[in-house]
Amino acid sequence: MVSLVRPGRGSPGRRLEGNDPMELRSRFEAGDFAILAEMEPPKGVDVSDMVACATAVKGDVDAFVVPEMSNAVMRMSALGAALILQDRGLETVMQVNCRDRNRLALQADLLAAGASGIPSVMAVAGQEPSYGDHTQARAVNDLDLLGLLGALRSLGQGRDMADIELEGAASFLVGSTVEAGAWGRSPEVELQEMNRKVEAGATFFVTPPIFDPAIIAPFLERVEAHPSGVKIVSTVLLCKSLGMARYLARNVDHVHVPEALIERIGGAADKPRECVAIAADLVGALRAVGVAGVVLSTMGWEDKLPEILRLI
Repeated sequence: MVSLVRPGRGSPGRRLEGNDPMELRSRFEAGDFAILAEMEPPKGVDVSDMVACATAVKGDVDAFVVPEMSNAVMRMSALGAALILQDRGLETVMQVNCRDRNRLALQADLLAAGASGIPSVMAVAGQEPSYGDHTQARAVNDLDLLGLLGALRSLGQGRDMADIELEGAASFLVGSTVEAGAWGRSPEVELQEMNRKVEAGATFFVTPPIFDPAIIAPFLERVEAHPSGVKIVSTVLLCKSLGMARYLARNVDHVHVPEALIERIGGAADKPRECVAIAADLVGALRAVGVAGVVLSTMGWEDKLPEILRLI
């Protein structure tokens, strides 16, 4: 396991060396470490908290990943929330999923995103509705993940899925998911699955939450020589409590939470503050093993983002 003993840090608010704010695509192309933050849309029309939390870290975060009803919980659409953030000068990565829309609606939303200046999208499958708050909803899944990536590639080439020429192409930086670093998963199998998505047009990939950076190292060694130059971005999930850490360790498939990390939280006098410090330490440890960036996922604790970033 990579040690999460706190390293020395610079002055408060100092970002990782070389991380001046810039367009995400340019950061990837330059080989610079990228910091993204997940910004959940509201369950309602009041966007004030979302905007305030994002604005508070503007300049310290390269882009905001806007989920599309993650965990199948009904919220404002990713397209709507991304447009609100983009309008305030905050770069976004808009999630688009296979679960909720057919190919007509997916292409229509992507055209709207492209015309509105959303620069990046992340194609995901979407969790089944039975896990969410509208359990009677029916999943659409007109396209699978490779089909959705193929649609994105077609739109970027100026044609829709019916091969009809568009009045202007919808071109994005395209990402997807990879189970790299998942506990018990073979790096070779994950590389094969990633290669299929690369062939379909994806250029960066977001992993599940990583709590032990050493786990992802074997996969990164294989990606390092990849001819496409794909970028691997690890999710850093903020544990909110000792109970959450224990729950993840016992109940969430393919997520490995080391016992030493659980003991670190358990032995802390101020457990929430220690959880924030662990998230910051994970960013540095993941950078050390060679990921291209991280996504900070705070699951409703977006107000903790400034504190995490100060400790990096």
